[in-house]
Amino acid sequence: MNKLNVFSIPLSTGPYAQFVTTIIDAAAAKRSEYVCLANVHMLVEAYRNKDFAAVVRNANTITPDGKPLGWALRLLYGIKQDRVAGIDLTQDLLKAASHKNIPVYFYGGTEDVLVKATALFTIQYPGLQLAGTYSPPFRMLTSQEEDAIVQRINSSGAGLVFVILGCPKQERWMASMQGRINAVCVGIGAALPVMIGEYKRAPAWVRNAGLEWFFRLALEPKRLFKRYLVTNSLFLYLLAKACIRKMFYRVA
Repeated sequence: MNKLNVFSIPLSTGPYAQFVTTIIDAAAAKRSEYVCLANVHMLVEAYRNKDFAAVVRNANTITPDGKPLGWALRLLYGIKQDRVAGIDLTQDLLKAASHKNIPVYFYGGTEDVLVKATALFTIQYPGLQLAGTYSPPFRMLTSQEEDAIVQRINSSGAGLVFVILGCPKQERWMASMQGRINAVCVGIGAALPVMIGEYKRAPAWVRNAGLEWFFRLALEPKRLFKRYLVTNSLFLYLLAKACIRKMFYRVA
């Protein structure tokens, strides 16, 4: 897939269907890769932390999840990029995996979320091969525990591992597992709780307007106000700076 830099992060570009095909083909071959679903929060975190930026850049696929990233690609490169939303991508990957007999594994989240998700998905996606689930303890794992998890996932036969740890923890975990887990890891963050109905998803018109962040803020103002105030402001500053630089070089 083609990649274009936005704030030094090489976002993968192309039709939405190509993302699904690329990931599924790698999962069928059990290639040790990982996929980052990039939004404003991830790009700003990468800008502020060089170590995390390296983690994101090393991903095989970096999807333009948030609508504002599509705007950035259009302003900076003049392309109209399909949004690759985490919930939509997860649903289509599960559907494709069930059709192609690719076992899937869920790593992260609470035990309650995993139980509800697996019960729902076995109904929604007949034929889906559930290789296993694991809810890790809320602490740093020992090297022995990590080795046991690697063996557990590899022995399950999974070709696709959905990681539910939240950004940036899940991206760091996936990077540390590259070359160890024989499967494609996809960091889906909060997508799973939304899919099982624990959180509401913004209406389509809100998502299309790029206001999904505002919808989430209205639901969880205390937790998200500071994060969105900082990240959204910094994103707009960086985008404006990049646009001005582009205009300057064009004139020069």
